[in-house]
Amino acid sequence: MWRVLEPLHAVTYFAADCIAANKAVGLRGFWMGYFAARSAPLGAVGPSVVEATFYNFHPAMVRRAIPDAWGFAAPEAIIATRAIAAAAVLRAVVPDIATIAARAVPHLQRAIADAPAAGRPLFAANRDLPTSGDSVHALWQSVTALREHRGDGHVACLLSEGIDGCEAHVLFSASTGTPGQLWRDNRGWSETDWKAAQERLTDRGLLNGDGLTEAGRALRAHIEARTDALAMTAYRGIPGIVETLSVLTPAARAVIRSGEVPYPNPMGAEPA
Repeated sequence: MWRVLEPLHAVTYFAADCIAANKAVGLRGFWMGYFAARSAPLGAVGPSVVEATFYNFHPAMVRRAIPDAWGFAAPEAIIATRAIAAAAVLRAVVPDIATIAARAVPHLQRAIADAPAAGRPLFAANRDLPTSGDSVHALWQSVTALREHRGDGHVACLLSEGIDGCEAHVLFSASTGTPGQLWRDNRGWSETDWKAAQERLTDRGLLNGDGLTEAGRALRAHIEARTDALAMTAYRGIPGIVETLSVLTPAARAVIRSGEVPYPNPMGAEPA
């Protein structure tokens, strides 16, 4: 589900039209657009709330955008803009997206209604947004809510294992072989922060000069498996969810083929 939902959601971060829409609504620069658009369902919150819920960004990076963003555009305007822009991109790259949405949205919304919200602030905030009468808008918003449901659960897993935001990226980089610079550039951590995180993980026996230790690989596998198990609480017992996955998969692949979402990317998403 994550591999399929993430590309459909992620056009909001990477598609040129979505970036331009954030600028048009009044936001200044890519990262203000990112932080404001993703946190807008929470309301005009302060930087500490965004730092806590987003988890893996350097606090200073958050504070360069929030709360200044709310002086340029109200959360309600940003929420409307992001959905319209994302839906327009999906229509452009997936010609039959309206038909797909009509089949998928009822099952996705059932999953959202039944999914547990306790401890999942970004999911709960997105769940409670009004449902659009436009099926493609509704699809993008449904995908977004379920994506944040999984993300909130992932944060809980990292926190429970004592892995902080920078350490999470160090583990991912060591596991996948992706360059640390990618994560530092996109999450605001300095080389000094990165080295300190490596040292902490080494002290815990999770990392050595060759990469992840056996304990490190086991911990990362545990975190990913537990994240998936928590995400499954949204789908268990939902009629039609397997069919919905098969319906959405070609749409996700069309987004990937379009190049609107780059791979590798700062979310660690993999192609569907």
